[in-house]
Amino acid sequence: MRATQIVLSSRPKGIPTSDTFRFEEIELPNLKEGEVLVQPSFISVDPYMRGRMNDIESYIPSFQLNAPIEGGIMGKVMESKSDTLKAGELVLGTLPWATKSIGKASNLKKIIPSSISPSYYLGILGMPGLTAYFGLLDIGKPKAGETVVVSGAAGAVGMVVGQIAKIKGCRVVGLAGSDEKVQILKEQFGYDEVINYKTAGRNLFELIKAACPNNIDVYFDNVGAEITDSVIFNINAKARIIVCGQIALYNSSQISRGLRLLPFILTKSALIQGFIVHDYKGRFPEGMQQLTTWLQEGKLHFKETVIKGFERLPEAFLGLFSGQNVGKMLVQVD
Repeated sequence: MRATQIVLSSRPKGIPTSDTFRFEEIELPNLKEGEVLVQPSFISVDPYMRGRMNDIESYIPSFQLNAPIEGGIMGKVMESKSDTLKAGELVLGTLPWATKSIGKASNLKKIIPSSISPSYYLGILGMPGLTAYFGLLDIGKPKAGETVVVSGAAGAVGMVVGQIAKIKGCRVVGLAGSDEKVQILKEQFGYDEVINYKTAGRNLFELIKAACPNNIDVYFDNVGAEITDSVIFNINAKARIIVCGQIALYNSSQISRGLRLLPFILTKSALIQGFIVHDYKGRFPEGMQQLTTWLQEGKLHFKETVIKGFERLPEAFLGLFSGQNVGKMLVQVD
């Protein structure tokens, strides 16, 4: 059986280009015991994948040159040699970017059909939602009446962070990259105030200060760089800073120079902690149960940016770094 896959053709320096990717036709082997053939319905593109394109030691192995890129996939089992998964069932897992792929059934999670869109298991009920849940609640520990600031607020993680903070009774201020995103976050996702950092320019510090009259108790950082510098100036004593992502720096080919943060952390007795969502793998069922409950109760909402066509996967991935997505970026496979 033939399939098309996308491999890493070169390691990018700076922002990836279309030349970073190569499409290949392959012949899939016969299934072995315990394996299934999966046809993807939705494929996830995520900022962390940029780091895997570098040949450096990190919390997750690098992509190999001339080998398929892999990521989160929701799809249908087409053939099975497994006792646990049958043909026709929906599954979730990490698989190659390919029109069809073979995976071990033990590495895939079966999705039980319900009123919830299956694509949500790559978003609000998947890695982004769990990242928001554990990062905010376990590290940020927001209390009613506190001010929570979220950078990358219109992304798949930030959109959920702000809503959970509102559930906890906080004032929530977001940073986003367009007037459209500002409007969406305020009108549809309950943000109290949102700042367009792209039009703020040198006034970003003052705009954050005006939006946070009681200063900032919790900062959920998805972006880093100058945005984080402006936020840190406005933190309260005992503030909690959650370092989830640094998308502003992922394509940088030079070491970033900016504000020296540690004096502010010291004098404010603040906590700053980075985390990877898989640190909480043992608690994923807890997070999914609570997120599902809030979703079904109408306390959480979600938005997806869906690009149709397997061949547009590289385009969708590159779009993450120019802010083309509102909420979760997905590719729907034809």
